[in-house]
Amino acid sequence: MKKLKAIWQLMRLEHGVMIAIAIIVGALIASKSLPSYEIFIITFLMALFLEGSTFALNDYFDLDIDKKNKRKDRPLVRGDVSPKTALYLFFILFPLGVILSYLVNLTCFIIALITAIFAIIYDTYLKKIKLLGNFFIAYVMAIPFIFGGASVIETKSIIINLPPAIIIVSLIAFLAGSGREIMKDIMDFEGDKEKGVKSFPKYIGVHKSNIVSSIFYILAIILSFFPFLSRDFVFYYQNYYYLILIILTDCMLLFTSLLLVFKNKPNMKFHRNFTLIALFVGLIAFLIGAFTG
Repeated sequence: MKKLKAIWQLMRLEHGVMIAIAIIVGALIASKSLPSYEIFIITFLMALFLEGSTFALNDYFDLDIDKKNKRKDRPLVRGDVSPKTALYLFFILFPLGVILSYLVNLTCFIIALITAIFAIIYDTYLKKIKLLGNFFIAYVMAIPFIFGGASVIETKSIIINLPPAIIIVSLIAFLAGSGREIMKDIMDFEGDKEKGVKSFPKYIGVHKSNIVSSIFYILAIILSFFPFLSRDFVFYYQNYYYLILIILTDCMLLFTSLLLVFKNKPNMKFHRNFTLIALFVGLIAFLIGAFTG
């Protein structure tokens, strides 16, 4: 059981579940119905395999920095999983994820392949330039909604016409993801500094990085009201089920934003976990909104 828990933590499988929900939301918005059972299983496993394998590779390359930052939440640092096991998981699950995306359609295959290639580049090189790496991770949080839409939109071209709601929810995920990644930079600042990693705190300082992170959250909060207020967002327009849950999400993100700006040393580990819960609630808001709108 301890080994299985460590594997789960290594692969961050809770993120895989959230990615799968995001794919469903994208499919619901695009087609006004759930994807077929076969497509759902394929996309769920694809998301789980690609997300889990790249996180395993990420921790493999981050092992020295994580040790310096005393990241006991990382199973490789604790010794619960060996670095060799992390590599095995990547080399087995990564190709499987790419193959599964091909079974959906060509557009999804191209999206998954490009994302997966950049994930490898991020794990091996881009993370040393966190000013860029942060936005790649934010992109990874946003792209599942587009992937979900692409999985159900029939087209002979690889270019798809996405509903505005998918674009907005993807942008919200991107902004909130950027905020969370800058918070992680602040958490890892000391270890990153020793390794010469180029991050926001290195260039503008910790407090200004907190402010930048909070700005991303506030922009996401503002955008979250667009679907409720505009007729263009069919499912969400004047949908009070969506509104109640999204206000809860926004309150959680606003709480973190205010502490980042006004508290001297906010507990970054707590707020990283807290904002992850907020994003999950936001996902549920879009999911329930799509069902009830």
